[in-house]
Amino acid sequence: MPRGRGSPVSNPKETNVEETTNSNKDNTRHSRSVYLLLGLLIVFLHGSWSVYRTQFGNLPLPLDAEQAGKRGFSEASALKHVEYLTGLGPHPVGSDSLDLAVQYVYAEAEKIKKTAHWDVDVQLELFHTDIGANRLSGGLFNGKTLLYADLKHVILRIVPKYLPEAEENLILVSSHIDTVSTTEGAGDCSSCVGVMLELARGVAQWAHGFKSGVLFLFNTGEEEGLDGAHSFITQHHWRNSVRFAVDLEAMGISGKSTLFQGTHQWALESFAAVAKYPSAQIATQDVFRSGAIKSATDFQIYQEVAGLPGLDFAYTDRTSVYHTKNDKMKLLKPGSLQHIGENMLAFLLHAAASPKFMKDAHQAKQESTEQKKAIFFDILGKYMIVYPQRLAIMFHNSIIFQSLLIWGTSLLMGGRHGLVSFGISCLSIILMLIFSICLPVVVAFALPHISPFPVSFVANPWLVIGLFGSPALLGAFIGQHIGFILLKRHIQQVYLKTKPGLTGNTIEYIVDLEAERWIFKSGFVQWLIVLILGTYLKVGASYIALIWLVSPAFAYGLMEATLSPARLPKQLKVVTLVLALAAPVVSSAGLVVRMVDVMAGSIVRADRCEKNTSFSIVYTLWSCSCNGIKWHCSSIYGGYCSFCKRCACC
Repeated sequence: MPRGRGSPVSNPKETNVEETTNSNKDNTRHSRSVYLLLGLLIVFLHGSWSVYRTQFGNLPLPLDAEQAGKRGFSEASALKHVEYLTGLGPHPVGSDSLDLAVQYVYAEAEKIKKTAHWDVDVQLELFHTDIGANRLSGGLFNGKTLLYADLKHVILRIVPKYLPEAEENLILVSSHIDTVSTTEGAGDCSSCVGVMLELARGVAQWAHGFKSGVLFLFNTGEEEGLDGAHSFITQHHWRNSVRFAVDLEAMGISGKSTLFQGTHQWALESFAAVAKYPSAQIATQDVFRSGAIKSATDFQIYQEVAGLPGLDFAYTDRTSVYHTKNDKMKLLKPGSLQHIGENMLAFLLHAAASPKFMKDAHQAKQESTEQKKAIFFDILGKYMIVYPQRLAIMFHNSIIFQSLLIWGTSLLMGGRHGLVSFGISCLSIILMLIFSICLPVVVAFALPHISPFPVSFVANPWLVIGLFGSPALLGAFIGQHIGFILLKRHIQQVYLKTKPGLTGNTIEYIVDLEAERWIFKSGFVQWLIVLILGTYLKVGASYIALIWLVSPAFAYGLMEATLSPARLPKQLKVVTLVLALAAPVVSSAGLVVRMVDVMAGSIVRADRCEKNTSFSIVYTLWSCSCNGIKWHCSSIYGGYCSFCKRCACC
């Protein structure tokens, strides 16, 4: 019997291959245009910048005294304190201007005492320290012995009048009045002092309902090596009543004051529960404690010497002006003080009124800090996430095990072809990293030879993005493209051997699609490696690697995965890429931009103030160019002329 076109004897496999081939020929007309890829890149960059602006640039409206009321926080009132302190100019330890600053803070504290609620007991002291020696075992001053004497601190204790036990359970709020000898210190830390004075005024109206007291410490000597906090915690008679410490600091000027160090989960959860504008990032704690940022805060004293649980907050905007003459009041952004003020007032009212908070603080000294560590971060400055580090490690290990199991099974099923493709796709990641590092290095070496202003980014740290960020991005594209070409060649050879019936155009199209999928999946591998290393080293910011691993994997499994191994590859959907990047961008894009800003500012500051990077604990004697009075100065940043007010390091 003759077999016609409609004969049922025809081979179904050949028909499927022919249909797939024809379909792929049609799909060649639907390849992605350059405009689509450029559009996706623009959306990604714009989305990242929008996340950053929402998370770190969205400040509350500042309130004046009338709007804040008697019990609220007013930025306008706090700024009056900042204005006076900065008007004194630099006020390092040993200077007349510091004496004036201390007298001003004491006078303002007396006003708070007189206007406090009638059921609130306010005690005020001007504390003169004895001779002391401060030797720390970690951080910036590791191994150094710092001597100090005759420091002056203003101490304000606020407790409910008819609750004696509150005097033995104090929450310490601390910052420093003194500045380095090169700046008037609007950010570091006159802004913190202004915030504390306004907080003390508000707390003095609420404290009649507290279960514990609040102690405000305005110390001096912080810039000398954390001597002010050390002298209080080792010499003052109220030191043994302190159960919890809050430190306000600045590593820049203005912006959101971010919670960047925290000791215990219960303390972090208490802040997260009441903060009106939460800003918290454990990634900054990881970077700060690694030593990448050359700085230290009084929080180290409270934690290392006194063993206190606590929280540490700092401004990180405009890091390039930190400890420089440009740390001026005009750079304070409106809403900056209102942000930290409202957050801290809500936290202090909650913590001081809660019996459970103080009970947890008592137990904290008896427990290991390692057992109570927590992961914390905020989402778009609206919500704060806190969970135990032990839970994070368990969850990370589970994801790592499942990922290794899935990858191992896939490579076994893929055979030698899958193993080689996997290796080349991993090579593309390595090349991407190498080129993204090498090109900025080349630019850094070339700038002095081709530009009359090789360090132009000193004037504007954001130029770092154009000068070094763009070459890094270009290098990443070049490295990945080289890996992509190598991967295509390998896959093409495999298809020529295994599917000889396909035409050249079809093979080229299929090869592009499969190589694209391998490159996409290779991104899982890099984040899996980062997650493994971060979990092993107990890096708090490992949650970022987890999100970048799980979100793309989930999107790929939902939109692209198939149970049919015989199916030829299809083009990755744009929606897959959007779903894959949505959660990672929202959770980490703002943080990445902020960390780049902080690190760039730190590099600029180090380049601009080379002389300030060397520390000395030896008392210095120098002769000013004005032939003014020569005098000894204990400042680690150099001497200070009492006649013309010029500092040695300028």
